[in-house]
Amino acid sequence: MRHVREEMMERVVETVKRTAINRWARFENALSDRTIGMMETLDMLGYLTTGVSFLVISIVVFGRAWYVFAIEVGSQPAFAILGLVHDLLLVVILLELFRTVINFLKTKVIILEPFLYICVIASTRRILTTGAQISYMDELTDQVFNRYLMDLGANVLVVVILVAAVYLARRAAPPAMIERIGAAQGVSSR
Repeated sequence: MRHVREEMMERVVETVKRTAINRWARFENALSDRTIGMMETLDMLGYLTTGVSFLVISIVVFGRAWYVFAIEVGSQPAFAILGLVHDLLLVVILLELFRTVINFLKTKVIILEPFLYICVIASTRRILTTGAQISYMDELTDQVFNRYLMDLGANVLVVVILVAAVYLARRAAPPAMIERIGAAQGVSSR
């Protein structure tokens, strides 16, 4: 009886294996080198258009920031400067994303470190602009000030954690990866 069960089980397993292999055989022609090559080309085009979009958006934000600054600096210089700094830090973030796309197109490797830098810049941007806005508020209630302090504390904590993450990412990266990244960015490792 036990022998019959084992035999039946082996036939079931064999049937399942054959069925699975036959299913993939249908896709064999569709998954040819040509199809995969076309998909990789489309993937690269996606990254290329995304990178160009980051560049175009950063140029537009840069131009708009200076235009708004020029209009408002005469009537409200403090807010004009705050707005300009806020927008220019956004441009830095967009350019860092653009640089990340360029590095991916060169190396075909997505690196964690640029995203950590972007987060540090974004948190710093939030700290600077919120702090400056609070200092120029006409009526500052205790509730608004406490909310600002909590926001400030959270953003400072985020920056500290991200800087630690950058440090750990650099320590953990294998030397070959660091050299490859440096070569893609045009930096000599020596």
